[in-house]
Amino acid sequence: MSNQYIGQRIRRNEDPRLLTGQALFVDDVQMPGMLHAAFLRSDYAHARLRSIDVSAARAHPGVVAVYTAEDMGDFWRPGPLLVPAPHSIPGLIFNKRTQIPLVRDKARHVGEPLAVVIADSRYTAEDALADILLDMDPLDAVTDLEQALKPGSALVHDDLPSNLAAHVVQHKGHYAEARARADVVVRRRISIDRGAAAALENRGYVAWWDPKMQQLTMWATTQAPIALRNVMAGMLGLSETDVRVIAPFVGGGFGPKIMLAQPEEVLLCWATRRLGRPIKWIEDRAENFVCTTQERSQLHDVEIALTRDGKIVGLQDVFLHDTGAYDPYALTVPLNTQTHTMGPYNIPNFHTEYRVVFTNKMIVTPVRGAGRPQGVFIMERIMDAAARALHMDPTELRRINMIPPDAFPFHQTIIGQDFTEQIYDSANFPATLQMAKEMIGYDQFVRTEQPRLRSQGKHVGIGIACFTESGGVGPYEGARITVASSGKINLATGVGTQGQGHFTSFAQVAAEHLGVSPQDVHVVTGDTAQFQWGTGTFASRGAVVAGNAVNAAALAVRGKILKLASKLLNTPEEELELADGQVRVADLPEQTISLAELAFKANPMRGSVEPGTEPGLESTQYFGPQYGATASGTVAMIVEVDLETMLVQIQRFVIAHDCGTVLNPLIVDGQIHGGVSMGIGQSFYEQLMFNEGGQLLNGSLADYLLPNALDMPARIEIGHLNTPSPLNPMGSKGVGEAGAIPTPAAFVSAVENALGHLGIEIMESPLSPNRIFELVQPKRT
Repeated sequence: MSNQYIGQRIRRNEDPRLLTGQALFVDDVQMPGMLHAAFLRSDYAHARLRSIDVSAARAHPGVVAVYTAEDMGDFWRPGPLLVPAPHSIPGLIFNKRTQIPLVRDKARHVGEPLAVVIADSRYTAEDALADILLDMDPLDAVTDLEQALKPGSALVHDDLPSNLAAHVVQHKGHYAEARARADVVVRRRISIDRGAAAALENRGYVAWWDPKMQQLTMWATTQAPIALRNVMAGMLGLSETDVRVIAPFVGGGFGPKIMLAQPEEVLLCWATRRLGRPIKWIEDRAENFVCTTQERSQLHDVEIALTRDGKIVGLQDVFLHDTGAYDPYALTVPLNTQTHTMGPYNIPNFHTEYRVVFTNKMIVTPVRGAGRPQGVFIMERIMDAAARALHMDPTELRRINMIPPDAFPFHQTIIGQDFTEQIYDSANFPATLQMAKEMIGYDQFVRTEQPRLRSQGKHVGIGIACFTESGGVGPYEGARITVASSGKINLATGVGTQGQGHFTSFAQVAAEHLGVSPQDVHVVTGDTAQFQWGTGTFASRGAVVAGNAVNAAALAVRGKILKLASKLLNTPEEELELADGQVRVADLPEQTISLAELAFKANPMRGSVEPGTEPGLESTQYFGPQYGATASGTVAMIVEVDLETMLVQIQRFVIAHDCGTVLNPLIVDGQIHGGVSMGIGQSFYEQLMFNEGGQLLNGSLADYLLPNALDMPARIEIGHLNTPSPLNPMGSKGVGEAGAIPTPAAFVSAVENALGHLGIEIMESPLSPNRIFELVQPKRT
């Protein structure tokens, strides 16, 4: 492939609109006669709804309608299961319980909607909520994972015998036999608490039923406009052609906005059909903390078996996963944890078992990393513990256990997120480890710099985390490329964009093959009227799956251009060049024909179309990978812990990353920067705190701290190792979650190393200043 545009640091086409306020977001949508919605939500984590009286709210001036579950009739139904459970895993147990639009009998988490008020303004709708009379009977809340599974625990779902949502066991080899012959066995309990995605833009929707056109149009902050269209059509009994979903610019997705059939989505679409007027709802930040899906909470009991020289002979991980009140994403998150625990290491024997637990908390669905950060955290924590037990350097223990670069494709035996065997397609794990060590100066720091700084009373430490990321999963995405009569290129695809740079990277791929500048490629994403089929933007799959569809469409259009130009110029195709918006004869540059003229001649106004040909210079192509491509990398960081304030300063941060073919280094580095910042926040500050009654205690940005510029390292140093994936023509792998996945593991490793002289071991995340104080204080006495 030529490198005229692929691999170049091209500035993002979309940024001028974003920086000058010209980009359209959902809240910018204004329509004549538009109404506004507000939701009455449960103050209880677990309570029976005895009665609800909305008569006074309906009489409130400016209120157009108030709806409860009883008003929905046959349209009241649980949402669909968005991802099936992988029943190819023997003995799998899965209890499906999906979210409901409005509470009918029992509220199962704080913030669950009880009623919706629709009025002429959001202010009126909010005021009318106070007129609704409720009678609710509080119940014991289920908040602790271990207590939830004990006999006699309160039940989140009364029709189930327990709070067990799922039970999954997978094996590779025979762990018990391996353990019996091991020289050293190290076991630990490791906990990871839940956090919020905290996107800059909260969720928001505008729904409009046009009674004349008999069409539903919805503007949505969604990562999956086509999937949302399909779900809404199914739930409302409409044809998919009668529903249009538009995802304009979205201020961050991070996973929760891939969630479908959310109560607010369903209610707005259902209500606009009844009222025939557009309805808007924009989530406020208080709602975001209790009503937008969350992630991360797990409790692991892990042990690793090794020989005395450090070779891993087996690994066992048994864990509990908190799914919240419902499980619409089935096993996506814990399955990713399960399949990413082995990471880049050659582990011949692996026993992995998890139980998914219903609790009276907000639903858990993928958040940037989607279970992978937990798997990496578990493995890297037990590796550091094993290195101490063996008196080995932790990087050497990692190196000697890595899968060698000549072992690919590498079969992991267990079932992965695409419901087939987990297979690593390509990588060079030792090379990324070595690159990261060299970038940060690991050997010199450990031998010289760290002892020198410690002699000055500074608590400095270095941490390492190695990781894999199976991303770019199917099923498929598509792209349509058309040469317009102006000679410009129109490109449409079904994926939405939430900051990934699709407008630029897709334009680069098309321009590479079509002899135009990326600025001459007009990209449309996220509108189901423009492109009909696809899945969405998630799992680091935009460039891998949709990008390869763009690549295929561009090649197909290129073929049509050259075929037509060959006929018009009376020259064989192999003697033609495509550049600068025109086709020219290689040895006779004065003989040219422009793309504009070719587009005109490809769409004749008179005459017949030759058999076997199509009018226009256009092609629609699809791409679906066989299985996910394996990105990988190593993060290293140096930190200093201030034992007076318990704050942690990140002095150096490096990441050596392999995402295959890099389409645009500027965008790739930006994705890593964003992931790192999210990983730092979820390492140090971001922890949702609940009391025993299931009440969220820090549900505001005043109490739930996000990292700011002062918490970030002064510079994030990035090294790229490019091992192209054999699974797609461009050789690309995912990068969107690369920074978020390993950062918590490296952060805790570095802090633990800084405090190692105090005998402190850390087996939890996040690691707040308060928690560091609790760990350090007993050692001082």
